[in-house]
Amino acid sequence: MFGATALLYPCVLAVLCIGAGLLVDRCSGGFLPASLLAPVGVAALIALSQLSTYAHALAPATPYLMAAAALAGFALGWGRARALLRGLVVRPWLPAASLLVYAIALAPVLLAGRPSFSSYMTLADSAVHMLGADFLLRHGQDYAHLELHNSYGQFVNDYYNSSYPSGADTLFGGSAFLLGLPLIWAFQPFNAFVLATATGPAWLLARRLGLGRPWAALAALTAVLPALVYAYELFGAIKEVTALAMILTLGALVVGHRRWLGGPPARAIPFALVLAAGVSALGVAFGAWALVAVLVLAGVLLGELRAGRRRARDALALGAVGALALLIAAWPTWARASQAFTIATDIANTANAGNLHSPLRASQLLGVWLGGSYKLAPAGAALALTQALIALTLLAALLGALALGRMRAHALAAWLALMLLAWLAVTRFVTTWANAKTLVLTSPVVLLLAWAGVAALIAPGARRGRRAPRQLSPRDARRRSRRSPPRSPVARLAGVVLALAIAGGVLGSDALQYHSSDLAPTARYEELAAIGSRFAGRGPTLVTDFDEYALYELRELDVGGPDFVYPPPALAATAGGYGQPVRLDRASPAALLAYPLIVTRRDPAASRPPAAYRLLWQGSYYQVWGRRPGAPAALAHIALAGTAAAQCARIGSLARGLARPGELLVAAQAPELVSVSLARASRPARWGHAPGGTLHEGGQAGEREGLVMSTPGRLAASFALPTAGEWDVWVQGQLMPTVKLSVDGRAIASIAGQLDGNSLVPNTVPPIAVRLGAGEHRVSVTRTGFSLAPGAGGAAVLDAIFLTPAGADPQGPLYTAAPGDWPSLCGRRYQWVELTRA
Repeated sequence: MFGATALLYPCVLAVLCIGAGLLVDRCSGGFLPASLLAPVGVAALIALSQLSTYAHALAPATPYLMAAAALAGFALGWGRARALLRGLVVRPWLPAASLLVYAIALAPVLLAGRPSFSSYMTLADSAVHMLGADFLLRHGQDYAHLELHNSYGQFVNDYYNSSYPSGADTLFGGSAFLLGLPLIWAFQPFNAFVLATATGPAWLLARRLGLGRPWAALAALTAVLPALVYAYELFGAIKEVTALAMILTLGALVVGHRRWLGGPPARAIPFALVLAAGVSALGVAFGAWALVAVLVLAGVLLGELRAGRRRARDALALGAVGALALLIAAWPTWARASQAFTIATDIANTANAGNLHSPLRASQLLGVWLGGSYKLAPAGAALALTQALIALTLLAALLGALALGRMRAHALAAWLALMLLAWLAVTRFVTTWANAKTLVLTSPVVLLLAWAGVAALIAPGARRGRRAPRQLSPRDARRRSRRSPPRSPVARLAGVVLALAIAGGVLGSDALQYHSSDLAPTARYEELAAIGSRFAGRGPTLVTDFDEYALYELRELDVGGPDFVYPPPALAATAGGYGQPVRLDRASPAALLAYPLIVTRRDPAASRPPAAYRLLWQGSYYQVWGRRPGAPAALAHIALAGTAAAQCARIGSLARGLARPGELLVAAQAPELVSVSLARASRPARWGHAPGGTLHEGGQAGEREGLVMSTPGRLAASFALPTAGEWDVWVQGQLMPTVKLSVDGRAIASIAGQLDGNSLVPNTVPPIAVRLGAGEHRVSVTRTGFSLAPGAGGAAVLDAIFLTPAGADPQGPLYTAAPGDWPSLCGRRYQWVELTRA
């Protein structure tokens, strides 16, 4: 699966997009430069997939329609395709830069060597896009059959039935379905690929600044991968990544307007398709960046009309064709324009800052942020170095602004200036969450401006008053060097220093984020997918683990998650709120009647489901519980805690107060559990506490503080076993970097990449079997030293360690008694007691 998603899938995507780009190029008169074929192909396939899913009967055919479009493009543009292949050998700088962008963007997954996706716990919006892509490709925009009483239906309806932007989702789903790939594992490669397609337009813009091919390749690499863009790509901001590629493509088409603006009307089609793709991917908010490109072109066209080089009738024909193409390509958005505007307004004005604790800083536009998280400011020496690199990049950008004026590259200068003005204008009217998106989409523009400053120092100087060449081919470069004085060695050295500072700051920032990225646990999601296949169609299903990716993996089970954004209304009280632990003891017994299945994490310290459910299946991570056919709702269900004597008194009160003849008391015994006290353990002094964890001691849940293993070190703690034999060691916590576990000096496990969907709820690692004698033992947990592995600087929080006898019945014993015989239940400790009909 790793090879199919990380290596084969991007190759197929490249064929699809280049083929679609060739088709658009042929239809529009054959003027597109090779570097724009892939992003224009992305735009064309977004339009195609949007239209096919809008006509929902065609939705399942979307992958084949996309393949047909690509084949048609290669058939009609075969000569161009052959020339493109030859160019890859003769001029390798652009393809090399594109491949490098893809490799860096996907680095955490590539170097982990397993299918996954990065920055796992940063933001769960990617779960919505996986769910939406799957739904749209299977059902199209047909929501009439959705059930809205559970989380699955509410998510799909509240997002996609309200004109939520889905352009990137339909392209993603259609391309992955073509290969039959699970969307959960194709998601990160798709984002990395789309970001890599932005290298082409960034390359054209860098060449237009006067940079030679090697420097232009480096400029394109850094312009596409500034720290903030890289952060958003890591956590799967599919809308912003796709919109960014379209914005840069618009910029390249604006700067290269002489290729098409004065030609036949059909030449407006690529520009219109890119506009439509941006609107489909980001929503009508894309209009702010589209307006920039349109205004620059309008200014150019007006100048042509005034100079008599262009007839008004031809300009109107060009605009009419472009408007018609834009209308058709983004019709699903225009058809529900009022809802689309409402969505854009809500996002712009929302008081919900998402995962941002504070607004991002404007200085992050400059592409440098030497820290593991874009949300937190660097500290110490990293902060000083960040500020120095930001200052150098800003200096380069100021030099670039001056250089653009001397070059008289009016279209390029106007586009860059208006892009910055658009950012300033949008920032005044949006709140924290939307402002962060504007920073992401503007950062590449600032980096390009900085590279204009580098070009002013290292490229041959242009004579004042002369227009820069449209594209610096080798012949153009030689001619320019003959008529332009070379830069002084000092200026060139300063330019090289600035270039290295910009590139080093950006790539260093990306490396730190790579090192701190959290990867999704592959084995756990493969097990969840197996559950979805095994029990397909047997829902509705209640999921007690906070993990919104279960909405995709269990999509055939009509999932309800009480702690999700959209909980089942009847069971919302079982969680304390969004992301909080689900406790079935809080559920009304009658409300559970609607759920034939309950999926829980495998955790012996957690309370088992009510007596009406029996264990159907158990894996390494999950348990599936099924409701017995015809099992009635319990008359009462009460969680028990405290000593056996206290529990006995509670059972007696229930029997005397509520029980009637013909009813039974059913009690679930608490498991035999030996807890390891972390509070009394020896540990490094720098390992602090992270409040908010939920631990289990003695089979009962309670609030504790997780232990943050922030640096390499070792924890050691003692515990005592009542009997000798096989025991299972259970570890709870968020453990991305490698952590080694040993008992009595004997290594028993190496744990890594074990994360849960919510940092507030401890993850339970599958049990580790070990044979131990009765009496005292000592366990140690060691966080290993520095490593270049992905996520080695990621989350490492230890919440609990406990042991249970190996082979214990996962269901636990249930004890029954008539109400009058309730004292027979005393003397044991229980998880809960129920009152049921006999």
